[in-house]
Amino acid sequence: MANSDKLGFGGLVAPTLRRVTAITPLHLEVLAGHDTLDRPVRWVAVSELEDPTPFLEGGELVLTTGMRLTPDDAVPYISRLVARGATGLGFGVGLGHDLVPPSYVDAAAAAGLPLVEVPRDTPFIAIGKAVSELIAAEQYEEIRGAFAAQGRLTRAALQPSGTGAVIDRLAREISGWALLLDDAGAVRHFADATGTGPPAEEKAAALRPELARLRRTSSPASLALATPGEHVIVQPVGRRGFVVVGAVRAFSPIEHTVVNAAGSLLTLALEQGRDQRAAAGRVRAAVFRLLLAGQAEAAADVLAALGGTLSEGAVAVLACETADAEALAEALPCFTAPWGRVVVALAPAGDVEPLARRAAGHGRVGVGVPGAGLALGLDQAERALASADPVAYFAELAGQGLLALLDPGQATAFAAALLAPLREYGSRGDLVESLRAYLASNGHWDAAAQRLGIHRHTLRYRMKRVSELLGRDLDDPSARAELWIALRL
Repeated sequence: MANSDKLGFGGLVAPTLRRVTAITPLHLEVLAGHDTLDRPVRWVAVSELEDPTPFLEGGELVLTTGMRLTPDDAVPYISRLVARGATGLGFGVGLGHDLVPPSYVDAAAAAGLPLVEVPRDTPFIAIGKAVSELIAAEQYEEIRGAFAAQGRLTRAALQPSGTGAVIDRLAREISGWALLLDDAGAVRHFADATGTGPPAEEKAAALRPELARLRRTSSPASLALATPGEHVIVQPVGRRGFVVVGAVRAFSPIEHTVVNAAGSLLTLALEQGRDQRAAAGRVRAAVFRLLLAGQAEAAADVLAALGGTLSEGAVAVLACETADAEALAEALPCFTAPWGRVVVALAPAGDVEPLARRAAGHGRVGVGVPGAGLALGLDQAERALASADPVAYFAELAGQGLLALLDPGQATAFAAALLAPLREYGSRGDLVESLRAYLASNGHWDAAAQRLGIHRHTLRYRMKRVSELLGRDLDDPSARAELWIALRL
């Protein structure tokens, strides 16, 4: 291939008429249409009919000796060939006509249809064989190019960067762009060989409706999209997400094969790494457990075995709720570990906001106070996560300054015990929320009732039951403060 760095596919797998007429042993002479010889010749059709077009598909080099044609038939005959999409006309001389009739040369020139004179000594079948051999040769070249491309993709998959290297290589192979998305549609890697397209996030956002439709199918398949300026292929990558490629032109069958090969390599790489990533996740969880226990030196030693390090200085704990923990961990350049239903991240104090924004691209994030300590910071982050949309900072939550001074375990146990009578009161679970609305409205009956969507007399009855169950006077400011703190906890 002329360029070993990319496929260069996209054209028709057919030789041009210029290439056919250049075959010296055929002795073909171009009489008209010299400027349109770059049309592809998909096949050779021999016909002596006055109207061969019903038997043509378009793209053929039509060969005739003109046995049934007269000079007066030139314009209608040429016009029918042009309308049908014929590539050119080969006129054999030495049988019905000693020379190609000038009327056919003029009509072909006027219509822009290449007209080739075929000498008597050149059998029509020789032209057919030559075209067939050229088509086979070009098909072989493209297939060989596809194999070479697959080899380059395979070598990319073996690089340390793995999936990212495959995406980079794929974009160059198709002379377009390639995007690897996780199952939630977040960007894992992006490459644009053209350097002119919109950013990855914009492309990912535009694809979300189609990805949602693919997820609803029992066995997701590839999807092809086309707009006036772009052609896109979306292909599932195992259970791990999607690979998307785009180019300004339509993809050839060979390019589809190369995209499929890249998808298979990505699926294999992601699935094979699942066990290793799961094991690494368990080790990181153990490291975080050591850190919580105050054994920082032991934690650093264990993490070093994975090739990781811990940040020095103050850190903030991030509690991240995500559908793809692996993609989140890859996106954050700091220590991360699975922890129950969340992924915890230890963000250096100076990088908290940018890391929180990056984590928010993969789900919801609660952020503890930098330097608060790991145990308290984790509790703060999990509390902030409850209010995250998609990010919440514990320090910014109203009323949390005093609560941060309390021992989380003891305070939570106290709150649970204090409010237990309300939660255990038959099926009337609305007492807790009614109390919350009453206190949040500073004891104003109408405001609290409106917030709950009930009548104020109903609220008065509920608050009477709350006071009886808890044994506290709701008109007492200290009782209100105690109950409000319990509700916040």
